[in-house]
Amino acid sequence: MSRAFAVRAGLALAVMLSLANYSRLLADDPAALTQEEEDRIRDAQDPSDRIAIYLELSAERLERFNAIRQAPADASEVAERSATLDQILSQYIALDDELKNWIQDQFDTGHDMRRGLRGVIDVAPKQLALLNQVQQMPDRYFTDYRSSLRDAITDVNDTINGATQALAEQEKKWGALKREEKADAKAAKEALQDEKKHQKQEQKLRKKQDRKGIPEDEDQQN
Repeated sequence: MSRAFAVRAGLALAVMLSLANYSRLLADDPAALTQEEEDRIRDAQDPSDRIAIYLELSAERLERFNAIRQAPADASEVAERSATLDQILSQYIALDDELKNWIQDQFDTGHDMRRGLRGVIDVAPKQLALLNQVQQMPDRYFTDYRSSLRDAITDVNDTINGATQALAEQEKKWGALKREEKADAKAAKEALQDEKKHQKQEQKLRKKQDRKGIPEDEDQQN
């Protein structure tokens, strides 16, 4: 084997290992979260608070996507930007999947996340509108990220539908519990009022009896 061939083979192997390592990293964390972002997610223990964090991170990915897409670029940057845009959309999809998994877990365990679900129903359609706009107005990078864009649109639609259904179920569940709590509170209040009324009646009766007893004592003394 010649030295030149050995060098080329070594470089090819290095590239293959590098790509394999990159693929492994993406598999480990397809959302490509920074340490600060991981901390934000981990620190949000309340179901609705974590939903809000996922929505914020998704919005940040879309803002970056749109900024890169609209920024001026020369021909030498087209390939690099195309890859970056596709990567950002993949991160956005991964975040959306994490959001859906979180919602499903919290729904299955019966945690109240109505506030967070309302946030999804408010924010996600706006993100979907932006994605649809990008699809309807293709740019010069569109061919390279078209597949990821289509997946992102499908994912967000699924998230909106799932959040809407989950909210309806939780409103039904927690609304029924609230009605029960109101009914119990009303019954307790009525019972307390009845007890107070009974006590007042007893007090009046005792006073009446006491007033009747005073003259009798005076007659006995005379």
